[in-house]
Amino acid sequence: MEFLPPLSEVYPFVIALLVAGVVAGFLAGLFGIGGGAVLVPVFYQVLTALGIDEAVRMHVAVGTSLAIIVPTSLQSFRKHHARGAVDMALLRSFAIPVPVGVICAAIVTAWISGAGLRLIFACIALAIALRLLFAKENWKLSGDIPTGPVRSVIGWLIGFFSTFMGIGGGVMNNTFMTLYGRPMHQAVATSSGTGVLISIPGVIGYILVGLGISGLPPFSLGYVNLLAFAMIIPITVFMAPLGVRAAHSLSKRQLEIGFGIFLLIVAIRFFVSLS
Repeated sequence: MEFLPPLSEVYPFVIALLVAGVVAGFLAGLFGIGGGAVLVPVFYQVLTALGIDEAVRMHVAVGTSLAIIVPTSLQSFRKHHARGAVDMALLRSFAIPVPVGVICAAIVTAWISGAGLRLIFACIALAIALRLLFAKENWKLSGDIPTGPVRSVIGWLIGFFSTFMGIGGGVMNNTFMTLYGRPMHQAVATSSGTGVLISIPGVIGYILVGLGISGLPPFSLGYVNLLAFAMIIPITVFMAPLGVRAAHSLSKRQLEIGFGIFLLIVAIRFFVSLS
């Protein structure tokens, strides 16, 4: 890890991170999403503009996003749990399958290329975007969440694919719970706990598989950039309320459409980068 790179390398990186924090924080507040669905695309564009090796750009974007999710998900879970809004029975049943999915994804990450990681992100982002743009409020699969092996498999899938995207699993777990008849407030609260189960083992995995890799940006520990981690959190905390204020001038459906279009643009951008 290069802690003392030339200042000529640090200044552009710091300025770019400031811009990334402003954009990501505002969009996170606007769309109610605090994870990688916003952060990863912004980080990737910043790393591209800085000329960081294409082979590691997406890995660093995802790993750093997971690191940022750790403190935010812990804080969010603490507050939701204090209000009794978390479905602790569901969360306890996810305690093993979700981290196992995260570990499996981290192992695969060690062998997958940056292009492969972008392809996975683009496909999942496209699926989420289409659901946001075209799903109906009355869409339900069943009256309650499945139990047993089916629930464990779903938990594994949430952990596995969330790790590839650098997200805390909120979008996926919200979709899962609401499709099975749970109220959105409970889904959001429980997803904060899912974020803890995903982000902590996820960031450890991205650090370990990235150790010794060449071409990383300054101040990187494995695939986690410590400078971005330290800078982005306070900036997003400052900018998110501005996004929230803007969000209150829009309807729920307008926000869904806006976020769906954002993810659609991101997916198209990544698909084009693969050609």
